[in-house]
Formats: sequence, structure tokens, C-alpha cells
Amino acid sequence: MLVKYRNSIIEEKKNISSRQEYRINERIRAEKVRLVDETGENVGIVSIDEAFRRANDAGLDLVEIAPNADPPVCKIINYSKFLYEKEKKEREARKAQTKIEIKEIRLRPKTSDHHQGFKVRNARRWLESGMKVRVTIRFRGREITYPELALQDLRDIAEELSDVSEIEQPPNMEGRSMFMMLIPKKS
Repeated sequence: MLVKYRNSIIEEKKNISSRQEYRINERIRAEKVRLVDETGENVGIVSIDEAFRRANDAGLDLVEIAPNADPPVCKIINYSKFLYEKEKKEREARKAQTKIEIKEIRLRPKTSDHHQGFKVRNARRWLESGMKVRVTIRFRGREITYPELALQDLRDIAEELSDVSEIEQPPNMEGRSMFMMLIPKKS
């Protein structure tokens, strides 16, 4: 999408989902606005013509920052620089976000100790690297009549991993499976 203002064209990127469309210069429809000048000082409520005049005198754009306010808040700034700074802040915020990954180990009530041992070793490695681990025991056929076996297996796993993890969600039955959620211990 192209936005044309004061004899120059800025191509806006559409891939940023949080991008808000700002009304600038002649697109502002309010009769009176609360004006903030280029130094950041609050001028007060002025007519739109007065705001345009001040923006032209400063050689900058009049941008509607808060359109839902009564009256709308407009700021005298360089629009392209404003968009650049906003985009830069959003990039930094995305970079600072931490993604929590959930790994899962699946067992059955009849799983052998050897098989369970290497799955628990994997869970230990994941917990040490800061991931959550979901331990699931699936029941087949008549195994569901003995949920206490699965509950004991989950308690044993939680006990074995107690030095690196805490139980976020205790053992819980859901359909034909029982699960619990482990999170890394805070150091």
C-alpha cells in the first residue's frame, strides 16, 4: 500500500500484523484536536487549521496518534521516522520474547523399565535446557481398569526427576490417557 504525503511516497510493509493505520495531514477529519508539538510539549486543544499551520511551519507532519480520544490527539512529527521507530520497538519486543517449548514422553502401563529409563533421561535433558515436559501414559483395552499402575509410574518419574523439575500439573485422567506436566526447577 502506498501512502502519499507532502510530495514523497512511503511504501508500507504489510507483513507486520500489529501495524496500525495512522491518519496524517489532510486525512484527519476532526475539527478540534489535542496537539502535542515536535518537542513533546502539550499545546492543548486547537482547531485543525491551527494544527496544520504549526506542522507546516515546522516542516513536519501532523499525525493522529489517538483517534478514539475526545478530542483526538495529534502530534507534530516526521511520519517516516515515527514508523521506523515504531517498527524498531516491535522488532526488539519480538526478540525479547521467550518461547516455551513443551516436549512429551509417551508411555504405557506395560512399558519396560529399560524403555522408561531412556525416556526419563530425555526428559531430564529437556528440563535442564529449560523446556516443559508432559508425561503421558496411554491405556489400551482393559488396561484402563488399573489406573493406579499408571499413577504409580507417574509418581516414580516425578520422584526420579525431582532434582531438576517441579510438578506444574499433577497426574490427571483425560479420556484414555493419564498425564502430568513437569516444569524446570527455578535455580
